[in-house]
Amino acid sequence: MLDGTGSGLPAIHLLRNFSLVAIAVVAGILMAACGFTRPVTPKPVETGDSMDTTLGPGDVFDIRVYDEKELTDTFKVASDGTIEYPLLGTVSVDRLTPTEVTKLLEQLLIDGDFLKKPHVSVLVKEYNSKKVSIFGQVKKPGTFPYQEGMSVVEAISLSGGFTSMARANETTVTRVVNGEEKQFTVPVEAIGQGKASNFILRPGDILFIPERVF
Repeated sequence: MLDGTGSGLPAIHLLRNFSLVAIAVVAGILMAACGFTRPVTPKPVETGDSMDTTLGPGDVFDIRVYDEKELTDTFKVASDGTIEYPLLGTVSVDRLTPTEVTKLLEQLLIDGDFLKKPHVSVLVKEYNSKKVSIFGQVKKPGTFPYQEGMSVVEAISLSGGFTSMARANETTVTRVVNGEEKQFTVPVEAIGQGKASNFILRPGDILFIPERVF
């Protein structure tokens, strides 16, 4: 009981705090039992296979050399797989990865006595030598340039979106992995609704969207 001096207040606060904690624990147990969980944003699906990042004709990339503006520019790979680079002239980059191009340019600049310790970086802007194909129930089926990090949703958007007859959740992606053809079923409609993880494409992927059957 209170004695009029306020000495009973701490006990009341402790009791209230204990009650709140108990309620929270019980509520958590009930939510878990009923299957209620916090919504989690789905992450893009990776299939684990390595992507072909080699350069080819038509690809566009930036070459940046630290503190050397005249050697920093955007380049497009010619039909023979080469670029024309300042000081070095014609340089073949066909079937080289960005990392390999970086090392090649640094070595060439050193060998030519142009720079002692060049710091080169290569950033690909367009993979025009690599394509993804989209067929079936889309408004503009065809072949499109691959872009690094392209998702299945982005590819569908490039093709104009689904037709009214599309079975979006049964979209298939055909991919060659280590010389073997594999197929993945991708629920694109569920991805658009945030109910499934996005699917990251690879160069050469073929998408097919089937027609609904009534």
